[in-house]
This record gives sequence, C-alpha cells and structure tokens, in this order.
Amino acid sequence: MRPRVEQATVATFVADAPLEAGGAVTLGEEAAHHMRVRRLDVNDRVALRDGAGRSGEGRLARLAKNHAVVELTAVRDHPPPPPVHLLVPVADKDRMLWLAEKAVEIGVASWRPVLFRRSRSVGARGEGPAFQQKVRARMLSALAQSEAAWVPDLHPEAPLDRALAAAPAGPRWICDPDGGALLDAAAPAGAPVTIAVGPEGGIEPDELAAFHAAGFRSAALPGNILRFETAAVVAAALARALVERAGPPP
Repeated sequence: MRPRVEQATVATFVADAPLEAGGAVTLGEEAAHHMRVRRLDVNDRVALRDGAGRSGEGRLARLAKNHAVVELTAVRDHPPPPPVHLLVPVADKDRMLWLAEKAVEIGVASWRPVLFRRSRSVGARGEGPAFQQKVRARMLSALAQSEAAWVPDLHPEAPLDRALAAAPAGPRWICDPDGGALLDAAAPAGAPVTIAVGPEGGIEPDELAAFHAAGFRSAALPGNILRFETAAVVAAALARALVERAGPPP
C-alpha cells in the first residue's frame, strides 16, 4: 500500500452531470487519470464544477482505470457572471482555443464567432461543429483550473449580419483604434454589454459600417495595436470592470 500524501489543495474536476448534494457523480477516464497523477485515493476530498453555476465538494468513493465516482456532501449555487458578451473572429484554431480559455477565466457570458471577410483567407481556421466541441472542452478545462462556475454560452459561427442581429440589447462596442477610449465608456446599471473584435488585418470598411448601423460604437484599447486574441482579452476585462462598476439593475 502506497504512503498517503496530504493534499495541499482540494483537487477540482468538471462534471457533465448535474450536481446534487448527497448524490454520486461518475467522471470519465481523463479525470481518473489526473486523479492517479495527483495520487488521490479513496476518501480523499474532491471538488467538482458543472459549468452551469454549481460547485460541489465530496469524497472520492471509487477510482478505477477508466472512471471515478465522487460522492457529494455539499453543493453550492453561484450567480451568473456579469452580462459581457463576446463576438470573436473566426481565425486560427490555436489562437481561438487560447482565447476560449481566457474567456472562462475572465468570466464572459457568451461566445459567438463571426465570419468576417478576412476570415476566409485563414488556412487552419476554427469553425464547424467539431471545432465548437474543442472550444467547449478547452473551456471546461479552464473552468477547473480557474475554479470558475460558469462556461460561456457557446454559439456557432455566423456571418456578420446574423451575428449583429443576435447581439443583446444594451451598450455595444467594436474594437477600433480610431474610436474613443473604452476606458472612458460607461454602461447603465444591469445592462448587458457586447464587445466585438475584428479579424487579423482589420475590419473592412463596409463591415465596420455594418457594426455602426447596428448600434455599435468604436472603442479604442490602451497600448499598441493588438492581435485579435489579446484585444479580446483586454476588451472583455475592461467591459467586465465597467459592468461591475455600474452595479446591479436598479
């Protein structure tokens, strides 16, 4: 029998099943592998997240080669993240997946990829149902690492006109170096905010005009010209700060 190793922190995993206090959750082979790597044993404490606003703690009841069973002793509900919605360009797969992780860490409410004209020239671009599953998997991984409670609502890629029509009511900003500073913007209390980031190489003039016609205001980010994934992280973080500063609905 191997010696017991004290846990410095409670290991956190993602569950696909609903979390209910007193219930048992079966995790798959990947989670079981990580448990063995962390040298967890039966009766060790384990934390779970479901990506839909619930976290739970319990004990490891069974650890097999291809699955693990966790018996939950406590479940907690978490409020949804501030209503910050992100429009991202269909672009390079790896860079989109990196951004998907950061969207969870920052805590955005939704993720909608947009097919810009320049998206068509990207070779290994991220689009289609299979890629959307990869985005969700990357987000779930980030959920466990960041101990967040919510995964953003995922929408399939859409042409610009459909993406604009689907944007929620409320303040809307398109990242554009010719606009006013996003740092100086304001949002009404409780209003959802939509942030859009264009593709590598910039937005075509007619596409920018379409954003403006849909009520988006140009907003400049601090610093130098940023790659789309960096711009999205900066813009989403600033937008979340604006929403939190505005406070809840009156």
